[in-house]
This record gives sequence, structure tokens and C-alpha cells, in this order.
Amino acid sequence: MTRDMTRGTPLRLILNFMLPLLAGMIFQQLYNLVDTMIVGQTLGISALAGVGATGSINFLVLGFCMGICSGFSIPVARSFGARDERRLHEYVVNGVILCAGFGLAVTVLTVLLCRTILVLMGTPADCLEPAYEYIVVIFAGIPAMLLYNLLSGYLQALGDSRTPLFFLIFSSVLNVILDLFFILTLHFGIFGAALATVLSQGISGLLCLEWIRRRFPVLHITRDEWKVMGNRMQELCSYGIPMGLQYSITAIGSVILQVGVNSLGSASVAAVTAAGKIHNFLACLPNGLGGTMATYCAQNVGANQYDRLNRGTVTASIIGTVYTVLAVAICMIFGTPLARLFITGTGSEAILVLSQQYMLMNTLFYPLLTLVNVFRFSIQGMGFSMFAIFSGVMEMIARIIAGMILVPMMGFTGCTLANPLAWIFADIFLIPAYLHCKKVLLTKAHHQLPADTPSVETVHEMPECTSGNSVFNRKKACHSC
Repeated sequence: MTRDMTRGTPLRLILNFMLPLLAGMIFQQLYNLVDTMIVGQTLGISALAGVGATGSINFLVLGFCMGICSGFSIPVARSFGARDERRLHEYVVNGVILCAGFGLAVTVLTVLLCRTILVLMGTPADCLEPAYEYIVVIFAGIPAMLLYNLLSGYLQALGDSRTPLFFLIFSSVLNVILDLFFILTLHFGIFGAALATVLSQGISGLLCLEWIRRRFPVLHITRDEWKVMGNRMQELCSYGIPMGLQYSITAIGSVILQVGVNSLGSASVAAVTAAGKIHNFLACLPNGLGGTMATYCAQNVGANQYDRLNRGTVTASIIGTVYTVLAVAICMIFGTPLARLFITGTGSEAILVLSQQYMLMNTLFYPLLTLVNVFRFSIQGMGFSMFAIFSGVMEMIARIIAGMILVPMMGFTGCTLANPLAWIFADIFLIPAYLHCKKVLLTKAHHQLPADTPSVETVHEMPECTSGNSVFNRKKACHSC
């Protein structure tokens, strides 16, 4: 089901789009929690620390891939908002081709270099082998992850956040089942946990492809349309590569921070791992607002509805700020019991104290995280993806400061300050950048709009065309009816 986000109350549109997206993120984090819990409870602290030690490099590589997929979907959303089916198909075809090329190159490179990277990061000796065994399988499964994320991005570009939810739920349930089977029955250890993740994503991606073939004719591509178009690839790369680099640049700071955490020993690594999993779960709503605003702004820019941009960003920011109260309450009441699901054995009580400290410091600053997601993804949806790189640089600088200065000076407390500091640095850049981008759009619209063209506020108030044309040709047809 497609959804037009260029008409209607922003609050209703944002909530209707975000709730399935949020549910999908929650299920994704749930299976990540269960995956980590199974590893921690059945394979021990060293295996748990091994998974945690791969977190930053995992984010560096997979974040780049997911950023590319998100970027490739933005021109699709803008074409859908403009009702241009031919251009939409061109972006879809060339996005698939580019994604296949990026996927092959990144997979080969990371599989060959992952052990070297872990050693250079100073991964503790007692968790180096579990870390390598886990991450090499994850990197080998990058094509499966790309398939699901690209198809989900295309569906969300059309305003459909429900279908990706169904397949994400399926993937989450399948991942847990395979986790239990591979680890408890076949005794594959940490290799089984990684294999379960890759297989569940791959199967979900294939099912999503079949669903699109059956239910989304707007994404059906004819044989004649499978053409490599240099101009479209260039446009797609101008969106996808900056978004991918934004994740990777941010992750460089996380890698350096991880080196600082590693220097504190396996107990600190385990505490950050457990707390980070819970933080990722609680941060689903602020992160979901980001994905929502990318589609919302892209469709409205495509339809020249610039007056709706501020209404959307303000509404989303208020939603995230109100949610912070709930997140802090959950952390204070359930933080330690949740962390206990992952952490057992000798020294676990001290690790639980560190974990609670990390979680509380993060949730208190969720209004800042909300602003990061809302304005970053709004800017990307508006077509200014290069700014994503600069916001990532700001986060990277903050995490480098935390890893190289705060952690040596303050110990574990320095780790807890890394994310809030990164969000502050990013917001200092993103809020003025958003205002600048909107000003540029309005200036271009003012100079390019013919005198007899309806205003952007009324362009969708034209009478519905009855000539039998498709929704993509409706505006053009109405001029000739």
C-alpha cells in the first residue's frame, strides 16, 4: 500500500508512517537482544565481549551499506511525489545495479581484512577469536543485508512502512529460532549466531522481492527498462554515497572510542555491549522519526510543498522529546534487570553497575538524539545529502575526543559521555544547515515558478481527473482534461 505524504495533517501522517517503522525497529532490536542474550548466557562473557568488540567495525561497514540503500530510495520518493513513473523506474533499475556492485566490492574487501582490523583496534586477546568468528560471517552475508534494505527502502519511498514491518518480524522470529537451533542443538557457538542473522535476512529479502512482484505493480520493471544510465547513476551516488559515508565517518569515531573501551578491559567491553543493546532498543523511536522524515520531506519536495517541511520537523521533534520521559523511566526501573539477561558469572554485579550508568546517561539526552535524526534525515530527503557527511564528521570528532581524552581521564564515565557529546556536536551543525537548505529550495522555487502556475499550497487541490490516467499522470492529464 502506497501513502501520499503531501496531503493531510503532518502529525497523523508521521505517526501512521512511523508506527510500522517503529514496530519493525523494535522487532529488529528484540532479536538483537535475544541474540546477545543467548550468546552471553550460553557462551559466556568472552563470547559476549567478542560480539561487542565488533560493534563499531560492524557499524562502520554495514552502516555504509545501509546508508547507500537509504540514499538510493530518496530519488524514488521524490519521483513518486512528482508522479513521474518513468523516472521512478530509471532510479530503481540503476539503484539495483549500483547496489550489486557496491555489495560485491565491500564483501570481498571486508572479509579479507576483518582480522587485521580487529587486531589494530586492540581487541582484548581473550575475545579476539570469538570476535573474528562472528564478524567474518556477518561480512560474508552483506549481499543478503543489501537485498532486504534496498527493497525496504523502495517500499518506504512509496509511503509503505507496513510491508517492510511484516518481513522484519518474520526475519526476527526466524533469527531467534535459528539462533537456538545452531547454538543449542548443533553447538555452532558464536559462528551459529552470525549465521542465523545472515540466513534470516537473506530469506526475508527474497520473500520481500516476491511480494513486490505480486503486489506492487508500480515497481514492476520491463525488460526494456533494464538499462545502465550514467546520469541516473550519478544522481543516485550523489544521494547514496554521502549517506553511506555519513554512517562510516560517524563509525570511525566509534571505532576510536571502542579502542578506548577495549583499553579498560573485558568487563567494560561487556558492560557497553549489554547497555548498548538496550540503548538501541530504547532509541528506536528517535531513529524511526528519522526514517519517517526522509520520506516525508522527499515526497513534499517532489510535490513542491515546501510549506509543509517546518510543520513536519517541529511535529517530529515534539514527539521525540515527549518520549524521552518514558525512556528515562524504563531505564531507571528496568535497566539493571534487562542487563542481567546478558550478564552472568563472576564479576557480573560490577558490570551491571557500569551498564546502568551507560544507559541512564544516554536516555537523558534523547531530545538531542531526536533532533539529530529529524534534521539529518529531513535534509537528506530535501536533496542535500552532502550535508550528511558534515554531520557525521561532527559526531566523529566528538567520539574521538571521548575515546582519546575523556576515557583516559575519566575511565568508564568518559565512555558514557561519548554519545551525548556526539549528538550535541551534530545538532550544532544540523539545525542551521536545515534552515539553509530550506532557504535554498524556496529561492529556487521563487525563480523557477511561472507566473500562471498554481502556488505550492494549492497544487494538490486541483479537481480529481476522470480521464482514466494513472496516479502518476494525473496532474499532467488534468491540464488537458
